[in-house]
Amino acid sequence: MNIPANLRYTKDHEWISLEGNIATIGITDFAQGELGDIVYVEIETVGKALAAEAVFGTVEAVKTVSDLFLPVAGTINEVNPALAAQPELVNTDPYGEGWMIKMTVDEPADFQALLDAEAYKSVIG
Repeated sequence: MNIPANLRYTKDHEWISLEGNIATIGITDFAQGELGDIVYVEIETVGKALAAEAVFGTVEAVKTVSDLFLPVAGTINEVNPALAAQPELVNTDPYGEGWMIKMTVDEPADFQALLDAEAYKSVIG
């Protein structure tokens, strides 16, 4: 299982990378594996300011729909446009082409409080 050391993670299986105060967020390799084939990603929160752990969208797999939780507080700037036509990118490249949103983070220090790769490994066993 791929758990890049340069990212931070949540117990809800989202990952986040941070450059300055701009974060990129998606779901982990573990999460996409548990969900199975992803058929639709719905994110209608662009332009909205949301609190940490707020639902920012949903991901639909063949057998289930799961909420997506924001790792840190901030404003959603962009949704990955490729996911509209190719939601399976979340399965094939969850940390690259399958990213979900970019956002402006209210408090960049909150990033450091999230799980590092080793702590996330202990969450998923």
